[in-house]
Amino acid sequence: MTDTRSRQVVIAGAGVAGLTAALAFAERGYPVRVFEQAQRLEAAGAGIQLSPNATRILRQLGVLDRLLPAAVRPEAVVLKQAATLRELARVPLGQAAETRWQAPYLVAHRADLQAALTARAAEIPDIHLTTGARIGGVDTGPHGITATAEIGGKTVEAEGFLLVGADGVWSSVRALVDSAKGSPRNHFSGELAWRATVAAESAAGQSFAAIGARDCVTTFLHPGFHMVAYPVSKGAAFNLAAFTKGDRIAEGWSGNADAGILTRALRGTAAELARLVEQAGPWTAWPIHTVDPQQPWTTPNGIALIGDAAHAMTPFAAQGAAMAIEDAATLADIIADFPADPAQSLQTWENLRRPRVARVARRGAINRLAWHAAGPVAIARNLFLKMRSSEKLAADLDWLYGWQAQKIIRR
Repeated sequence: MTDTRSRQVVIAGAGVAGLTAALAFAERGYPVRVFEQAQRLEAAGAGIQLSPNATRILRQLGVLDRLLPAAVRPEAVVLKQAATLRELARVPLGQAAETRWQAPYLVAHRADLQAALTARAAEIPDIHLTTGARIGGVDTGPHGITATAEIGGKTVEAEGFLLVGADGVWSSVRALVDSAKGSPRNHFSGELAWRATVAAESAAGQSFAAIGARDCVTTFLHPGFHMVAYPVSKGAAFNLAAFTKGDRIAEGWSGNADAGILTRALRGTAAELARLVEQAGPWTAWPIHTVDPQQPWTTPNGIALIGDAAHAMTPFAAQGAAMAIEDAATLADIIADFPADPAQSLQTWENLRRPRVARVARRGAINRLAWHAAGPVAIARNLFLKMRSSEKLAADLDWLYGWQAQKIIRR
């Protein structure tokens, strides 16, 4: 086996998961080739929440300092009743979060995170990024992997010991991991995410400032929907994301949907909130797709899935990006710590990550039920939140935000 093949990591996808993996492996001394099917690196979506378990890793990889100038440190997560705009709960963030969890809680535009990751990767000679290239196949064997990519009508091969599928919920690499079952598909969750970004000085921005908080992550709770809003771009804009039930609308990230779905979901909400939703339009609808978490994430012959390619989940714990970042860093750590047996290292990594990801997914499911509660269940929820102090609400998140990778010792 050539030295290049024995050391090189090939990554499909240059989003948050792929670029974090590239940085993590390069930091460990591995040469990396990243193939991105898009011609240009453009971030999908709008706002993104980065909890301390993610920003801690970004700081270690030299990304955080590049992101901070464009990010916002929210002062709290605030839950409000959509019908009355009454505050139900508040989890302190800002300096309190940094002190408690030893890393900041940030909100940012996804494009700013993408730019920070790309800028950091560009500084590292061992990372080679190719856009307009889609990995369509891979040969595996005792001497490593050979990935085949199509670039401008030409076929290019990249050799390595590991192929990392970081190509999202619509992953093409996922079929290579579980090829015996054909192409494992993602599943439409039955939920639509409605997204809009409004300038802080616009009518919609001023309406939000009047009912929310300019420096907080505010979630409005209602049986028919919930909406999360927070500042991005250093406070110059607000990211709004509302979630409703809906029909499958597109075989892709975004598509057209009947805006009446969102309007009808607002029945019974405060007039000020309904006005904000009207002013913020037009909204873009995004179908939320998930991936069966029981399918394999790795193969013994050198393929691993990370992030949404492995375990896309609903966004109700605001942990999609954080799980991808954790995946990338822990995969690089375990592979580098135990290079003599990559197959065993891949299985160890998967075994370690599954319980963590499953717990986060359960938290998201619980959030969704609580935020859409009605009747007696909503009354019980409100009573629970009233009795729970901000300190206890923060402590409930220690397992999530205070997480750090455990050191593995093989005997």
